[in-house]
Amino acid sequence: MQSVCVIGLGYIGLPTAAILASNGATVIGVDLSQATVDAVNRGDVPFVEPDLAAYVRGAVSHGKLRATTSPEPADAFIIAVPTPLTGNHEPDLSYIESAAAALAPVLTGGELVILESTVPPGATSKLAEWILAARPDLALAGSEDLADGTAVIHVAHCPERVLPGRIMIELVTNDRIVGGLTPEAAVRAKQLYEIFCQGNILLTDAVTAEMAKLVENSFRDVNIAFANELSLVADELGIDVWRLIELANHHPRVNILQPGPGVGGHCIAVDPWFIVDAMPEQARLIRTAREVNDSKPDWVVGKVREAVAGRTDLTIAALGLAFKPDVDDLRESPARKVVGDLADEFPEASLLVVEPHISELPKELANRRNVELGPLSAAAKADVVVLLVDHSVFKNADQVALGLADKAVIDTRGVWPRQ
Repeated sequence: MQSVCVIGLGYIGLPTAAILASNGATVIGVDLSQATVDAVNRGDVPFVEPDLAAYVRGAVSHGKLRATTSPEPADAFIIAVPTPLTGNHEPDLSYIESAAAALAPVLTGGELVILESTVPPGATSKLAEWILAARPDLALAGSEDLADGTAVIHVAHCPERVLPGRIMIELVTNDRIVGGLTPEAAVRAKQLYEIFCQGNILLTDAVTAEMAKLVENSFRDVNIAFANELSLVADELGIDVWRLIELANHHPRVNILQPGPGVGGHCIAVDPWFIVDAMPEQARLIRTAREVNDSKPDWVVGKVREAVAGRTDLTIAALGLAFKPDVDDLRESPARKVVGDLADEFPEASLLVVEPHISELPKELANRRNVELGPLSAAAKADVVVLLVDHSVFKNADQVALGLADKAVIDTRGVWPRQ
């Protein structure tokens, strides 16, 4: 497998393409965005991720990585496209189906096709079905009653397990789970990831691999939901939830996480719903955790409502839009929902958004006349300060200069000293 075609050059696809190319593979990156394709071919990256730019620049300059808008023949294909939710919390597999339709015409037989996108159980089998429906002259390796000389393909699932901000490190060091539709497909996929992966590569079947990623993030979601629900209980009882958690965590077998304004990111806020959709009667705890975490932004808005006591002619400073500290990734961020809801509830108020890692507001906020992006220093003029993301710049802020002692402060991250 000397050549690899990576379909989808987003937060997972581009780093994967770059790390493969940097380790000797010839890589063709595919993306529907011409701007992304042009950026990669210049050796640039379209988003912020530590060390990624150096990998891309080096791979492009050595002729090992190039980008285009449609798949080309290769020994292996890696699909890393979005799998969002519909409005009913159902998985949308249309991007995977489109990728299958695009790559099917360039297959000649013998190729390995890997699905890296996080998916509900059974999606890898669907991918194979879509490819074979478009190419009835091909068959899945291991199929019964194969006619002599029939060209076959190998299909596997290998979910990504990396953390934004550490992707280039964790691609190499983290263990990987590889699930094949056949044992041979799993072995072939393992050989491909051995090009760069120094962690253990664990083999299983495709459905188990699909569920493993969902279970990992659902476990984290449930634990975060406990902390978030605890913050609601503590608030009603007049208890400092962060001090409460600090005390409880002194028990040798207790490790409660920190509450926040909700849960964001492309994984934890989405993946549990895939399990709920697949098994709605059985996944009751997982559903409840999602509902707790999804309701937390509404609670934050309610705390602002209490703080302003009916005033409408005021300035609200919202600190942070990213889904986690010190990154520019806004995907599924609860802070975005909080800001949008505040803008709708207080149309006469001025809403100042401070997000040091972006240069412009996302579309749904930029379109609101009472929302603007500004520097942290401007928050000194606000009547209410809502801390939504624990960026380092906020943790280290001069609280006196911001005049926090004279403002209503809703600190959803427990960053600033509490009375």
